[in-house]
Amino acid sequence: GAVLMTAVLASRVVEGMPSDEYHGSPALSSSGAKLLLPPSCPAKYRWVRDHGQKPKREFDFGHAAHGQVLGIGDPVDVVDADNWKTKAAQDKAKAARAAGVVPLLAKEWQTVLDMAAAIRAHPIAGPLFAPGTGRAELSLFWHDPEFDVQRRARLDWLRPAAPGKRAILVDYKTAASAEPGECEHNMHKLGYYRQLPWYLDGISACDLDGGMEPAALIIWQEKTPPYLITPTVPDADALSKGRDLNRKALDVFARCTAAGVWPGYANPGL
Repeated sequence: GAVLMTAVLASRVVEGMPSDEYHGSPALSSSGAKLLLPPSCPAKYRWVRDHGQKPKREFDFGHAAHGQVLGIGDPVDVVDADNWKTKAAQDKAKAARAAGVVPLLAKEWQTVLDMAAAIRAHPIAGPLFAPGTGRAELSLFWHDPEFDVQRRARLDWLRPAAPGKRAILVDYKTAASAEPGECEHNMHKLGYYRQLPWYLDGISACDLDGGMEPAALIIWQEKTPPYLITPTVPDADALSKGRDLNRKALDVFARCTAAGVWPGYANPGL
């Protein structure tokens, strides 16, 4: 029995894990936790876990922007076409996806490069994302002893803890609007106040916090010129509300897993 326990309890931090390997892990992620609770339900979570999610055009763009800003430069296939309407362009996109590469139109790629340049020139975001100052796309895996559940997270950017300095979790979001009120609205509407404490739990569980509570902030950037940037620090109340919802989701996950039953809307309480 002891050997099994070690296997369950070991937390690990992986740099450069291929995204399909990360997403293929049965451990519960923050987006999975959101799918378990209303307005979603366990049956929806189970469907996505078994079938995966179809790639969406806006994900391609966000993915490429992340790659440029975080300096991980995921492979992109730039398609020299004005739009995706022609068969030739669609075939190129299909081939790119099959090769694990993000297909982008030439004009979209130019936008990504311009956005990354705006980040580098920004007085707060520039130094935060400066090459060599943090670790990009860390995949964290850990065991949650309270619910006996394996959890995972993929962090955009972590500036490591140093003597007397807290670790800083920086999340980069591309958005239609980076107006501060809109950022606040999206923080709640899109559940980011649940995502950040999930990540912070992982940072602490994987001993990346230097024994201090890590700081968290979001860098929002508009996808249209002049690519305005708004840094926001989520307030403690929002994070605490998010953490409570995460614990509810972990409880639902543990009970569904034990029962082997993933109910729809009518009976979410099992």
